[in-house]
Amino acid sequence: MVDHHVHGVVGGELERGVFEELLTESDRAVPGWMTQFDSPLGFAVRRWCAPVLELPPHASPEEYLAARESWGSREVARRLLAAAGVDRFLVETGLGGGLAEMAALSGRPVHEVVRLESVLEEVAASGAAAADLPLRFREELAQRAASAVGVKSIIAYRWGFDFDPDPPGEAEVVRAAGAWLREGTSRVSDPVLLRFALWTGVEHGLPIQLHTAYGDPDLELHRCDPLLLTRFIKEVEPRGVDLLLLHCYPYHRNAAYLAQVFPHVHFDVGLAVNHTGARSEAVIAESLELAPFAKVFYSSDAWGLPELHHLGAVLWRRGMTRVLGHHVDSGDWTFDDAVRVARMIGRDNAERIYHLR
Repeated sequence: MVDHHVHGVVGGELERGVFEELLTESDRAVPGWMTQFDSPLGFAVRRWCAPVLELPPHASPEEYLAARESWGSREVARRLLAAAGVDRFLVETGLGGGLAEMAALSGRPVHEVVRLESVLEEVAASGAAAADLPLRFREELAQRAASAVGVKSIIAYRWGFDFDPDPPGEAEVVRAAGAWLREGTSRVSDPVLLRFALWTGVEHGLPIQLHTAYGDPDLELHRCDPLLLTRFIKEVEPRGVDLLLLHCYPYHRNAAYLAQVFPHVHFDVGLAVNHTGARSEAVIAESLELAPFAKVFYSSDAWGLPELHHLGAVLWRRGMTRVLGHHVDSGDWTFDDAVRVARMIGRDNAERIYHLR
């Protein structure tokens, strides 16, 4: 398997409160009257991660956290990453977490996906003047992406998909850069600069990952429907650059439509698989309703807790087995075709798009 979009693991021992905050996409504190263990993801941790730490399935949260502390964070990470059975990780480094650390903990090859906005923010923080920022960004991105397999945009978080789909002009970029630098904020959120970063990624030619839909409250979900990207998708099509829509829930059927009608559009339901837990089979089934199977990818979008790296793979395998097994049992598919499709989504599609072979 290839996890085509994933993040690093948080090091060090975690108190219960911090652990529970990493079990949710919310950036708010968990209310004192509830626990994130009482969620689809929390139940999945107790069911599928507990045995990896030599506990019985469905161990209590207290037993699970005690075992986690006893093993130590590095051993927990090694165990869970190994049990995931993922052969290669494509790590998006915008959230922190080094490639070397991920490679050491997993014992598997890792490749970098560069976050466009992070590079732009680093260039601005280096003291670049507004007039120099466009060229400095292009140069820095070229250097960073030279050893990467793809780039990623979080324009969904910083603005939304209802942006002007055309590339901005150079003078427009310089004016926006001047305003941003005068504000003195480290976070880039100007739509002109976000479009500039995205189109610079297009010019570079690597596959572009786009965070789509489900995420933390920093985004406005109704502005992250991938259908809002339709005009941008059409603008990119002649340039031969692949667009990979990440996560997509609850708009995964919309993403499947785009993947069906545009040759350069692909998608996954990573992140949603983890957070829907026992219901992840339904999300996986819906993701396979319309799009050609060569356009669907596996990812976990795990970050922080190695439990998420493990569960992404376990729940995806479980869901695919049940969904495709039903097709075989009903006589609609052959067994060999089911295996072939599982391999396409779990490995082959990523190897093709990211040139991993």
